[in-house]
Amino acid sequence: MRRPPKELEGLNRITSRRALILGGAQAGLVGVLALRMRQLQVEEADQFRLLAEENRVNIRLIPPARGEIFDRNGVILARNAPSYRIVMVRENAGDVDQVIGRLSKLVELDEDKLNRAVEEMKRSPPFLPVTLADQVSWDVVSRVAVNAPALPGIVPEVGLTRFYPQAEDFAHVVGYVGPVSDYDLSKLEDPDPVLKIPRFQIGKMGVESRNEELLRGRAGTKRVEVNATGRVMRELSRREGEAGADLQLTIDADLQRYVQARLGQESASAVVMDVQNGDLRAIVSSPSYDPNLFVRGISVSDYKELTEDKFRPLLGKAVQHVYPPGSTFKMITAMAALEAGVISPEETVYCPGHLTVGGRRFHCWRRAGHGHVNLNGALKYSCDTYFYEVSLKVGIDKISEVARRFGLGQRHDVPLSAVAEGLTPTKTWKQQSYGRDWLIGDTVNTSIGQGYLLASPLQLAVMSARLATGREITPRLVKSVDGVETRSGDGPDLGMADRYLKMVRQGMYAVSNESRGTAFSNRIVADGMKMAGKTGTSQIRNISDAERRAGVIKNKDLPWERRDHALFVCFAPYDAPRYAVSVVVQHGGGGSTAAAPIARDVLLQALYGDTPPLAAYPPNDRRRIKAQQERLHREKLRRDSERSGRA
Repeated sequence: MRRPPKELEGLNRITSRRALILGGAQAGLVGVLALRMRQLQVEEADQFRLLAEENRVNIRLIPPARGEIFDRNGVILARNAPSYRIVMVRENAGDVDQVIGRLSKLVELDEDKLNRAVEEMKRSPPFLPVTLADQVSWDVVSRVAVNAPALPGIVPEVGLTRFYPQAEDFAHVVGYVGPVSDYDLSKLEDPDPVLKIPRFQIGKMGVESRNEELLRGRAGTKRVEVNATGRVMRELSRREGEAGADLQLTIDADLQRYVQARLGQESASAVVMDVQNGDLRAIVSSPSYDPNLFVRGISVSDYKELTEDKFRPLLGKAVQHVYPPGSTFKMITAMAALEAGVISPEETVYCPGHLTVGGRRFHCWRRAGHGHVNLNGALKYSCDTYFYEVSLKVGIDKISEVARRFGLGQRHDVPLSAVAEGLTPTKTWKQQSYGRDWLIGDTVNTSIGQGYLLASPLQLAVMSARLATGREITPRLVKSVDGVETRSGDGPDLGMADRYLKMVRQGMYAVSNESRGTAFSNRIVADGMKMAGKTGTSQIRNISDAERRAGVIKNKDLPWERRDHALFVCFAPYDAPRYAVSVVVQHGGGGSTAAAPIARDVLLQALYGDTPPLAAYPPNDRRRIKAQQERLHREKLRRDSERSGRA
């Protein structure tokens, strides 16, 4: 049915309006899209080009070469050695189990490490290499390369790892490196990104740890093109990193090796210090361990053996352990009394073998006593009673103040792990620490290096150097950084009267060079090499009155852990001091029998720079010394051969 013209005209008007509205909307949308396209393509083009580039190009870190460590004469102590490893790329291997089975016939694979590697492959993208065997030999790499057609996906790689050619001799000084752990990262507020590189190594102990930032260097970078799955397609550019700084230590490697050999398997420590500039020529703790074991990943059995050894080879006893210094502290008590003006060098004290203070009897080591002794005799014979009497006159606070001036009770700034502070007690310290008053008996105990007093072998060497020179000598371990000399340890004058220092030195000279001196049998007889020293025996158990009446049990008849510590400190030459030495033999018994012979031999080795002539030793000791020198020489040859094999 035809519609009327009027109705058709109305319908046409409605259709035209709708078409106009729809066309306008379409035109508006096209306009908006055009404006947005212009904005994206013109105004924001640089931003999106950068985003696209970042999605295509990755910047990756290149590990820097670690700085090397040398002794004072250029002997290498820590170097970077080529490290070979066998890796697998899963996507190229095909049947992973089958390829690993073939590889195991050529290479000895650790089962635990292999299982971890397989699990890591399952979690990682198929194109990422996973290490199956690390620290393998060149011979292993050669076998893998020859059989490459039968080992799809297996690739030998080469990198750098830390190697310590001196092994046990420098373990407690140089320390070692190991892979970065979560604990290491947790200690840093803003960790260097290079620390997150897989298998990256950092210092864990010793100089390696304390100089980590110097030795680590700065990472390089490389720009690589990757596809959508992250596979590296090609390298676009590279900027090499900055190698770590090389460190030269003050240690003399030859002397260090000699001291380590001389201590043998004793639980002992020794420090040799240049009294002119504070250079540490040797810092030795015995027994030691091979730091290379930790770099390569120490086995459970090896680590258990080290931790369960009662001699504690992992402990750097020379700086980390503290002991009551025993009679080696008597020079400090004497200096405090002389400076306070409460004694004169000629004044004598009568020693009947004991002194009663506050109702308690304090015994001298010599049961019959020493009779009337002055300062020189008290040091020479190591009379305890003399120092008991003197300490009551001078008081603990003055004794402790002088002790700190001579380097005790303070943590010396050497780049080693867990350097001990020691302890020089005072009245205030005891009140704060124990909530109890200081007793007069505490002063008596401290006067002979017992009681609360504690010192490390390093501190005792510093004390000896300051006694020898009268200057505030401080220990120095790092001689130079990348060839730039560090600050010397030669310090200012201590402010102690020269005449008092001379009196104490004369007493130390008598200890070693006069008949009946406690170290007379271990003297140096060579002209111009005479030694001044002091023996010490640190008592670690109480001796009851009943035991004294029955006879004090000898150290050799006691279990090892209940024996006294043996100590000796010394310097030489007496007229022109060059070196100071401290030796502590843990549970060694008497200082004159266990520590003094070692210290004398070490001091002579330092003075001569090589094996000392037999004429430097007392005549009745030369046969034994000759046999000892021959034994140590054979031991040196054996260890050199072992090092050559490891290298």
